[in-house]
Amino acid sequence: MNKLKLGIPKGSLQNSTIELFKRAGWNIKVGERSYFPSIDDEEIECSMCRAQEMSRYVENGTLDAGITGKDWILENDSQVVVVADLVYSKASMRPTRWVLAVAGDSPIKDIEDLEGKKVATELVNFTKRYFASQGVNVIVEFSWGATEAKVVSGLADAIVEVTETGTTLKAHGLKIIKELMISYPQLIANLRSWEDPWKREKIEQLALLLKGALQGHHMVGLKMNVARENLEKVIRLLPSLNAPTVSPLHTQNWFAVETVVNVKTVRDLIPKLLKAGAEGIIEYPLHKVI
Repeated sequence: MNKLKLGIPKGSLQNSTIELFKRAGWNIKVGERSYFPSIDDEEIECSMCRAQEMSRYVENGTLDAGITGKDWILENDSQVVVVADLVYSKASMRPTRWVLAVAGDSPIKDIEDLEGKKVATELVNFTKRYFASQGVNVIVEFSWGATEAKVVSGLADAIVEVTETGTTLKAHGLKIIKELMISYPQLIANLRSWEDPWKREKIEQLALLLKGALQGHHMVGLKMNVARENLEKVIRLLPSLNAPTVSPLHTQNWFAVETVVNVKTVRDLIPKLLKAGAEGIIEYPLHKVI
């Protein structure tokens, strides 16, 4: 039987990735000390590895495909096929940002002000290439963690650090002076595996359903009953991927209306629908939108 060797990121993305796979239709179970989770698909063999290393294992063929951050693909300068962008993070459905930050009272206002200064980061290679592309000479040092404290303690003049909201940086008295990169998980494939027809089809199946699960997370379905005289008023209120579905009910002059809308619009939309004459409104979640 053909097998696809698939890498699942261990660490901060682990739980959200496993949950995404569940919504897409695959159940992954991780043993307490196992690096080889089980999955309810005989054609897939899972391995856990750190996001920082994933792209190297995919590049050298140890794995056929894997999910890791765009940031670590660029850091490792890995030659892989980017199959799909999957915008989620450990805590939300937003991308993360790698930013350049300095102490709140620092006179440094822009990149040029860091000429000859020291920058601490976990993303060393990317940071070196970025400053070189800007023509600014800096000393880039690897940070093993607690990077925010390096500036506060005077161990570095600036840091390049990842953040979702910037809250942690502000709590440490730092200010962001430049956004260097927006990052999010990507489904990547080994170059040779991508040329294999069976593996490519399997990877494309993963991409299709994972992207559908992410899209479904942002959408909900709405069903409602509407009298004929109110139908046009209600339909004008409904955003949809296409036109809403309208079906006549057994009761004369009444229709069932069904549509898909962004979850953020529902709290404002439902009161408007009621005012327009909709009745019996039902909201339901969507596992996937494809």
